[in-house]
Amino acid sequence: MEHTEEDTVPLHRPDAPAWSPFAPPEVNAQYTADGGRNPRTSDHVPSAPPPPATPMPAAPQAPGPQASAPTAGGWPTPPSQAPPAQLPVPFFPDHAGALERLGVTADDFASRRVVPPRPPVAETGLRGALHRFSFGMVALPPGPRERARQRAIETVRRNFGGLRQVTVVNPKGGAGKTVAVLMLARTFGRHRGGYVLAWDNNETQGTLGMRAQQDFHVRTVRDLLRDLDHFKGPTGRIGDLSQYVRAQGGAMFDVLASDESATAGEMLTAQSFGDLREAVSRFYKLIVVDTGNNVRAANWQAAIDATDQLVVTMSARNDSAETAARMLDHLEQTGRRDLVRGAVSVVSMPAHRKDVDLPAVQRHFAARTRAVLLAPYEKLLDSGEPIRYDSLSKASSAAWLRIGAAVAEGL
Repeated sequence: MEHTEEDTVPLHRPDAPAWSPFAPPEVNAQYTADGGRNPRTSDHVPSAPPPPATPMPAAPQAPGPQASAPTAGGWPTPPSQAPPAQLPVPFFPDHAGALERLGVTADDFASRRVVPPRPPVAETGLRGALHRFSFGMVALPPGPRERARQRAIETVRRNFGGLRQVTVVNPKGGAGKTVAVLMLARTFGRHRGGYVLAWDNNETQGTLGMRAQQDFHVRTVRDLLRDLDHFKGPTGRIGDLSQYVRAQGGAMFDVLASDESATAGEMLTAQSFGDLREAVSRFYKLIVVDTGNNVRAANWQAAIDATDQLVVTMSARNDSAETAARMLDHLEQTGRRDLVRGAVSVVSMPAHRKDVDLPAVQRHFAARTRAVLLAPYEKLLDSGEPIRYDSLSKASSAAWLRIGAAVAEGL
């Protein structure tokens, strides 16, 4: 018997619907009826003969895509594909648009590294003792005195944005310049972690090296000035500079001493000061300069021109205060009025306050400078011997911390 094309049921017709997990059941049923393979069971469904001529009553259908009427060949046209079910889709925003609309930047992502500050807890005094004895169970906030100390430390530690120079002045000997230089350098060194230099810029003989802690050498600014070419090029290193400066141990600053002999050569010039400052500025962030007693000396004037913060020291005596006042007159007359207005005045107290007109001194310098602070009497500082920094009293350390904070405010 001869077969025709109409008697053969193909396994798959081009116009037959494709099986899909997202298609309605009636569409997948039509696919398997056409001889397709159910991918869930991998069973081939044999083809069936064409439907009978008498149509069966149509079952009610839910609203949706409908199949078209049978064609002339007996095969109905495939219904339109229904949209697949909505499955969860991962969030992949359009970075060019969505991030701009949301205002999200890399800084927002990096801000996760910012650790919020912990609530302050008292560490000293009765409050600190309760915190320690309770093994941390009692955490009281710091008292007014401790809060003031913490603010002073934060001021001393702040970033100055570059090299800064503090110059300590008073033309009268015994006005406390050398002690102030060492105590300021100690305050900044301990709380900032080093990179502080105390420099004796006396034009002849100075005492800064005598009052500082001694090191393995006795070289002075004269030796550094002689070998200065070694530090001008790229070969100069901080390790090499240690042969000329004297480390102060736990105080964490260095001392560049001046000549300790009264007959050691010519006086320093303005050019010498400039060359030395350019060399040491490569290795230090803060320079505290001690000055001599001659305001007309070229290196004294050069130090004033390079000053960022002026510190005027005096003892609580009329002669010391009057010498400092006349020096301020000289600075104002030579065009340094702003430097005077921003200066910090430090009054060193004697062992006994008898016959000391302290209010008059305070009123005069408070009217001319930015701040007036008192340094309490300390026998260790008044002895003339090298200063043992760890043996200083708490009162002196606290007072010089306040003075250092006032100086830092001008930097």
